[in-house]
Amino acid sequence: MKAREVNARAALRYPSGWGFAIVCAMVAQSQAPSALPPRDPIYPESDGKPMADNTKQFDAIVLIKTNIDDRVPDFVAGDHFWYPVEGRPDIVVAPDVFVAIGRPKGHRRSYKQWVEGGVAPQVVFEVLSPSNTLREMMDKAAFYQEHGVEELYIYDPDNELAWGHVRDEHGRHKRIDSLDGWVSPRLGIRFDLSGKTLVIHDRDGQRFEAPSELRKRAEEEAARAARESERAERESERAERESERAERESERAEREAERARRLADKLRAAGIDPDA
Repeated sequence: MKAREVNARAALRYPSGWGFAIVCAMVAQSQAPSALPPRDPIYPESDGKPMADNTKQFDAIVLIKTNIDDRVPDFVAGDHFWYPVEGRPDIVVAPDVFVAIGRPKGHRRSYKQWVEGGVAPQVVFEVLSPSNTLREMMDKAAFYQEHGVEELYIYDPDNELAWGHVRDEHGRHKRIDSLDGWVSPRLGIRFDLSGKTLVIHDRDGQRFEAPSELRKRAEEEAARAARESERAERESERAERESERAERESERAEREAERARRLADKLRAAGIDPDA
């Protein structure tokens, strides 16, 4: 989804509470320092088109982008305008996902290659939707080859097909014979097409997980940690009780020893050997 500007006058048409809250939020946003540079009218950051045509395509884009972003120190973007040539805003593309290795993470309105030290995204992923045409994808592939992309991976979630291209020694994209078992030279991720759906594994063999799976696993880990904390607390309380019991036993034994000493002293005073 692309961010949309809110008109303050329109906000005032809402019930007073909502209108006031929206206007206050807009004023605060306008006054707050922004990590993003001002919008550049020469290099737009959006074409008004949606990120994905359907939920299946969207989920695939999010899965790839989120998992790679969590695993690399470099800039990873999804549906983000890439301008490779300064002064040519007409030369632009918005890959579904791209990785610019060597460029720092951080928010950008668009990826202007001349601002990024001339570094072109090395790895690109395209997730097909029913609206994609053959001509569109051929144009994109030609664009990526011309402007320095080293690895291009294309995934069709509707038909569970995936294929890829890598740049050869002559600077041309070469079709990968089979993506099943293929390991990305740049990212070290491995593609698995042996099942019903595409599965991607990281360098450690961990499977890429959807945000819902990651959230569920995080919740399970949090619950497990809470149980471990409760168990440790119970163990600590039990150890404390044991320590208190041992201290009471020690005090009781000391009192018994003191009583025995006093009795022995009395026996000696009466001329009786307590050890006899």
